[in-house]
Amino acid sequence: MYTNILVIGSGISGLTYAIKIAEQNPSLEIVMISKNSLLESNTKYAQGGIAVVSNFKKDSFDKHVEDTLIAGAGECNRQVVEFVVKEGHERLQELIHWGTYFDKQKNGLHLTQEGGHSEKRIVHHKDKTGLEIQQSLIRKIKTFPNISLLENHTLVDLITDHHSGSKYKRCYGAYVISNLKQEIVKISAQITVLSTGGAGQLFSHTTNPKNATGDGLGAAYRAKVYMEGLPFVQFHPTALYPKINGNTFLISEAVRGEGGILKSKSGKRFMVHYHPKAELASRDIVARSIAEVVNETGDEFVLLDCQAISEKEFKNQFPTIQENCKKVKINPPKDPIPVIPAAHYFCGGISVNHFGETRLKGLYAIGECSYTGLHGANRLASNSLLESLVFSHRAALDTIDQIRGELPPTDFYLKLPKWKEEHYISNEKISAIVHMKKQLQDLMTAKVGIFKTSQGLSESETELKKIFLETQSIYQQNKLTLGICELRNMVSVAYLMIKQSQDLKQNKGVFYNQDYVE
Repeated sequence: MYTNILVIGSGISGLTYAIKIAEQNPSLEIVMISKNSLLESNTKYAQGGIAVVSNFKKDSFDKHVEDTLIAGAGECNRQVVEFVVKEGHERLQELIHWGTYFDKQKNGLHLTQEGGHSEKRIVHHKDKTGLEIQQSLIRKIKTFPNISLLENHTLVDLITDHHSGSKYKRCYGAYVISNLKQEIVKISAQITVLSTGGAGQLFSHTTNPKNATGDGLGAAYRAKVYMEGLPFVQFHPTALYPKINGNTFLISEAVRGEGGILKSKSGKRFMVHYHPKAELASRDIVARSIAEVVNETGDEFVLLDCQAISEKEFKNQFPTIQENCKKVKINPPKDPIPVIPAAHYFCGGISVNHFGETRLKGLYAIGECSYTGLHGANRLASNSLLESLVFSHRAALDTIDQIRGELPPTDFYLKLPKWKEEHYISNEKISAIVHMKKQLQDLMTAKVGIFKTSQGLSESETELKKIFLETQSIYQQNKLTLGICELRNMVSVAYLMIKQSQDLKQNKGVFYNQDYVE
């Protein structure tokens, strides 16, 4: 298969990028692959909203910039922060124009406040903003005849000079696996875009869906693409403690923004002792505080008391949260919600320039899989969807310029080799792969999670080597399957995270090594 542009991932970043390209140049052929259905992405699970300055009487770009820089703990790229914040309002209007609905009030959009923000600036659709965005973008993208959609396909590896034997020093598309047929498909492309999300599944508790296994990050690592900031993994402070059908459900930060209070299991409020902003402190502080209380008390969780929010307000603003809590026989705001921190967002990723292009020509990375410099060492709440909109726009404009430039001839792309199939010794049982994934998750949670130590990181590196060797054995001796692909990527990302964590010699943002505490 050959196309002008290959988009891998169907969240807000990939969908927005593809729409932009299709609108500006209908002659370009675009192939978008989605790991599951188009609807299933990290975007779908985003509850809070988009941080955009809308009320210019009370808020300002400068305030939003400053809040972002403070949260990022000195690791943000100020230039990036400034243009993302300033361009956000226009990108939001485009999203509304495409059919996305956001909650309103008499004088305009309804705005909420989240931790780390100095003003109310979170644009939202109740407590299911991500789902509303995802659905509206899918409706929009299906109107373009030049966009082909391949659902249930997963990235295996990027096609580079290593496969082609050429010296163009570019990316030429990707090998993907059909999840249903378990067959490898070659898709050669002039431009390849990774919008594959993060790798929350590396940890035992994560708000990410089951498909968040770091596929783009793993493939980029094998393609020798530069990555940075991987130790900066943000744990959301409040995830519902009882899992629902094996999944961890997120309790939006907006609940605390509207008056929710954190208490120990015994009923004592504790955030006032950790930070002046109490429950509205940045996520890293709240998550560590909860983890510390849990460790000290031996309790499995803390409580989110929502009684300050009326039943009517809670039902209107947080219907999804209320519905999911009821599944485990909890009825907020009357009942407190048991919560625990969970892996939520990768602030680090594939290093890109101001237009989302990686250091490998022809390869872009947008959304959570990228490192733009916006988030630094800790993402400010609701800045991720904003980043996706801005960088998708910039990447689309840059892509169109690249397409007009000098590229390898079409014949070159058509002659790229197919995936090399081997003769295999056996077919690995799924149970073995599931076991190894759990082993990896337990290791990362215990020694590379919220709290780290230098000894723990060293031990995790040793243990990971064993998992890596076993993974390699499975990969080399068995027919490639989705499960093997995911395990291979998870191990690669875990390795990079551990190595980069060992290189950090001071605590910053969400990175917290207990050995560095004075």
